[in-house]
Amino acid sequence: MSRRTFELASTADELERVRAHHTGSGRTAVVMTMGALHEGHATLIRTARTHVGDQGFVIVTVFVNPLQFGPGEDLDRYPRTLEADLKVAEQAGADVVFAPSVEEVYPGGEPQVRISAGPMGERLEGASRPGHFDGMLTVVAKLLHLTRPDVALYGQKDAQQLALIRRMVRDLNFGVEIVAVPTVREEDGLALSSRNRYLSPRERRTALALSRALFAGRDRHAAQEALRARAREVPCTPARAEALSALGESRAAADAAAVAKASPGAASAVRAAARLVLDEAARFDPPLELDYLALVDPSDFTEIDDDFTGEAILAVAARVGTTRLIDNIPLTFGTLGASS
Repeated sequence: MSRRTFELASTADELERVRAHHTGSGRTAVVMTMGALHEGHATLIRTARTHVGDQGFVIVTVFVNPLQFGPGEDLDRYPRTLEADLKVAEQAGADVVFAPSVEEVYPGGEPQVRISAGPMGERLEGASRPGHFDGMLTVVAKLLHLTRPDVALYGQKDAQQLALIRRMVRDLNFGVEIVAVPTVREEDGLALSSRNRYLSPRERRTALALSRALFAGRDRHAAQEALRARAREVPCTPARAEALSALGESRAAADAAAVAKASPGAASAVRAAARLVLDEAARFDPPLELDYLALVDPSDFTEIDDDFTGEAILAVAARVGTTRLIDNIPLTFGTLGASS
C-alpha cells in the first residue's frame, strides 16, 4: 500500500480540494480539537482511522473557538501549537488537518444565529460557564457541515459536551454517527488535557485529587454492588448473621443486611466517598477549589437519586491555582460488574 498523503487545509475551499484528490473510497471521520494535541487526541484519531479503514478519509479540525470562552477564561493564553499538532495528527493516521482562522469560520463576525444547548446546557459546566455550550454546539454544527463526516469522534472526558452533541445530532437530524472514546489518563490517573501544561509540579500533585475522588467513588460503587449481589443470593436472616458472626464475619453480615435493606442505587454513598477525597485536597498547598461534584443521568445531566438504576456519570470540576480541570467516569447502577 502506498504511503498516505497528509495535508493542511486552512479554508473550506482547500479542504474540498484535498477531499476531491483523496484516492480512497471509504467513509469520512472527523475529530474536532482546539489544538495542543496530546495522546488523548492521538487516540481519537487512531480510533477514527479504525472506524473508516485504510480507504477512509480522516479529518482533524484545529480551531480555538472564541464563542465558547467566557469573560476571564483562558482564550488568549490557550496553547496554539499547530506545527506540533500536525506531527501528532499525521503520525496518528489523519489525512488532513483543517485549521481555519476565526474569519474563515465566522466570516461575518460573531454569528447572529446560534445553536441553543437548552436546559441540559445550563447545568454543571453550563452553570459554571454561561453560554459555553451554546458556543460549542454552534461551532460543532458548522464544522459538521464543513467536513460532512459519516462519523464524528469525541472523548468521554468531556461527557456533558458529548451528551449535548448527541442530543443536537438527534434533535436536528444531523446525518452523522457520534462515537465516544474513553478518557486517556497518565500513569498516575490524571486525565490528559491541554490545560495540564499550565500546572506547576505542586499544582499537579493537588490536581490528582480529581481522579482519586472518582476512583474512590467507583470503588465504593463496586463494593456496594458486590454486597447487593451477595444479599440477593443468600437472604440475610438472623440465623445466617449469627452463623457468619461465629466465623468472624459479623461485619460482612451486617453490611450485607444493610445493603439488602437499602435502596437499589445508593448513589449518596458514592458521592460521599468521592467527597472525602476532595475535602482533603481542599486543605492541600496549593488547595483544590471544588466547583462541583455530581452523579448524574447522562441523558439530561440531572442528579440521580438513591433508587436510580442504569447508566450514570460521576463528574467533578475544580480549580487548582489558575487552571480549571474537569474529569468523570461512567458507572452502572443495579448491574454487578458493569461499572468502568
